[in-house]
Amino acid sequence: MQSQPFMPTTETVMERIGENTMIVNIGPQHPSTHGVLRVICELEGETIIQCRCKIGYLHTGMEKEAEYQQYQKCVVMTDRMDYLNANGNNLAHALAVEKLLGCDIPKRCQYLRVILAELSRIASHLVWLGTHALDMGAMTPLFYCWTQREHILDMFEMFSGVRMMPSWIVPGGLRGDMPEGFEQKLRKFINEFIPELENLQNMLSENPIWVERTQNVGVLTKEQVLDLGCSGPIMRASGVEWDLRKTNPYSSYEDFDFDVPIGEHGDVYDRYLVRVAEMFESIKIIQQAIDGLPEGEWRTSDRKIAPPPREELDTSMESLIHHFKLYTEGYYPPVGESYVGIEGSKGELGFYIVSNGSNKPYRWHERPSSFMNLKSLEVMAIGKMLSDLVAIIGSIDIVLGEIDR
Repeated sequence: MQSQPFMPTTETVMERIGENTMIVNIGPQHPSTHGVLRVICELEGETIIQCRCKIGYLHTGMEKEAEYQQYQKCVVMTDRMDYLNANGNNLAHALAVEKLLGCDIPKRCQYLRVILAELSRIASHLVWLGTHALDMGAMTPLFYCWTQREHILDMFEMFSGVRMMPSWIVPGGLRGDMPEGFEQKLRKFINEFIPELENLQNMLSENPIWVERTQNVGVLTKEQVLDLGCSGPIMRASGVEWDLRKTNPYSSYEDFDFDVPIGEHGDVYDRYLVRVAEMFESIKIIQQAIDGLPEGEWRTSDRKIAPPPREELDTSMESLIHHFKLYTEGYYPPVGESYVGIEGSKGELGFYIVSNGSNKPYRWHERPSSFMNLKSLEVMAIGKMLSDLVAIIGSIDIVLGEIDR
């Protein structure tokens, strides 16, 4: 008789700390865990006395796969990690590769990158707000959020032909300049989005059910967020004023005037307030970027990295050969290592890349904000009701695509 394979039970991954308690699994197939996340809770009545997060159900292996790809071909994997903040992932990867290469990026390209990154931040926050409200029984905000997000995805499609995973920000610059008609569509969105966001605030901010479900729930202190390595809206909601766009500016963020919203109580409600305030600030940044958009090139002038202009390919054999070699062999950064972190929609998002002088990264690693922030769930859930767990998970804003890399 063939023996059955060993299947771990909840008892093998969680030791009981109470008497007469119940161990409950939430996920990994559960809509409110926002991906294939398994949360194991020990309950005393309906109160959570122990909580453990179990990941590893996605098995993408993208970091290892990237080590077999040329640098420019890794781009398409970055926006499939946090697929809600695709341009942010593209930007972090591009900055890390450019640091290895030591190439300069024109101002126009930097401003266009900022516009795309901030639009992605708004789109990501809209998905978070719509699904977070839906998890707690409020359906109407989802439709408002999705409508506005569709306008943003339409603009991404104007650039790249792709709505969610554009791969438009690449090492050396962009794949192309701002398309015709984009500026008019962007300005129309800026003017119409503010009143729509205010409508969303009016639906939720003073709604008694929303307030009761979110205030004093999932509290994290300043000391806890620092000890846990959290970043982004979770950190700022606990009163820590830390935003890499201000503290370590990149891509010309120092040119823009904007505020860093912070909270006081570090609860689910404050995380909601911070993210909504961040969308208002992102609009301010986009407005300044499009108003002050410089003329000039949209990619580096270093021809070892950037392909020759398209019009040269019909008349210059040298340009044609250069184009062919660049896209078949790639480029060869010098031996070294680099790390660049940016302020993604969920926190610090960075890439650590090691070069051995070849056209492929020797080591390619993402510092994912969702992965770092997820551990806070095990702290916030203690002492709360099982029904509060959905609100707490939603307030972290995780994407399993960048947790299981």
